[in-house]
Amino acid sequence: MAKVTIIVGIVLIALGAVGFFGTGSTHPTALIPAYWGVALTVCGVLANSPSEKRRMVIMHIAVTVGLLGFLGSGIMAIVEVVKAHGGPLAHPAAVESQIVMAVICLIYVGLCVRSFIAARRGRKLEA
Repeated sequence: MAKVTIIVGIVLIALGAVGFFGTGSTHPTALIPAYWGVALTVCGVLANSPSEKRRMVIMHIAVTVGLLGFLGSGIMAIVEVVKAHGGPLAHPAAVESQIVMAVICLIYVGLCVRSFIAARRGRKLEA
């Protein structure tokens, strides 16, 4: 899962860069997905540890970062859509970026949960 974490982090960094440069480099908040991506990339690099305990702790931190990224970006996208009252969105590029980040983070969290379940089953079989 460490490699998947690094890949997801890089994808979020790219999303932040595309959002920032795509909006004319005037809105630094477009880089928010990149910040989450840096956190996940660092977790992925640190999870390449030979220590199983350390890897477990870091991957749990990474999945928490992913979950918070999903909740934060998803809630913000919903708030923007509700504020529009069915009319045009004030910042459509921001909402699109938030939705993409929410989907990426949700998929990542799902993959992590699946991996955690498989690891737990594997440990039970060994015992």
